[in-house]
Amino acid sequence: MQLETDKVHVNKSQEELFQFLLKVDNFEKIMPSSIQKFETTGDDSFLFQLKGMPEIKLLIKEKQAYDKITLGAKSEKLPFSLITLIEEDSQAENKSYVQLQFEGNFNPMMSMMIKSPLKNFINTLAENLSKL
Repeated sequence: MQLETDKVHVNKSQEELFQFLLKVDNFEKIMPSSIQKFETTGDDSFLFQLKGMPEIKLLIKEKQAYDKITLGAKSEKLPFSLITLIEEDSQAENKSYVQLQFEGNFNPMMSMMIKSPLKNFINTLAENLSKL
């Protein structure tokens, strides 16, 4: 299953946004309001839980300065990646664009159940990034 957000405009430079997202505790600032738990579990990992959902543990798996950060599930039970693509805004100084992409390998039944909540989740993350 693949999902992606629209590109959103962020009031941070490409490098600034990249550095912001490398600090995993900053993800708490962009989480949906339905968050019930957020905890950093290392320099490159964190866990969170949204209302009515199981706890999810994420780890920075790849970073490509200054345009890509890939988070992956720590558990092999639900293999997925959340990819953040960052582009410099060539029209404005100290601004950038960001797009989130979700890639997961789920059975059709699981995909059907989680597609809508996941789409809402990544759209909320993108929207909250645009408010930084």
